[in-house]
Amino acid sequence: MSPCSPPPAPPPGGKSGGRTVFCQKFQKEMPGLEAAPWPGELGQRIYENISVEAWKMWEERMKMILNEYRLMPWQKEAQDLVARHMEDFFFGEGAALPPGYVPQQTK
Repeated sequence: MSPCSPPPAPPPGGKSGGRTVFCQKFQKEMPGLEAAPWPGELGQRIYENISVEAWKMWEERMKMILNEYRLMPWQKEAQDLVARHMEDFFFGEGAALPPGYVPQQTK
C-alpha cells in the first residue's frame, strides 16, 4: 500500500479485522463470534455458522428457558436441556417455548 492510498474500509459491524459468517439464523453474511461460545461440536458449529446478533437473541431465550424450567445452570441435566434448545434454536425449526409460558406484557 502506498502512502497515497486510502486506508482499507472497515468491515460491516464496526470492528476492523472482525470475522464474518453466513449466519444460519438470519440467512445472511454477518459479524461472527470471537470464540466458540459452548463446548464441543455444538459450540464449534455455532462459532462457524452463527452471528453475534443471533447469539445475543439466544442469550435472551436461554434466560427465559432457565427461568421457566427453574434450571440450575451448573447441573448436567440443565446443560443438556439448554444444549437441545440451542441446537433447535439455531439449526432446527426454532425452539418451542416451554409449556405454559406467557410472554411479559410491554407497557
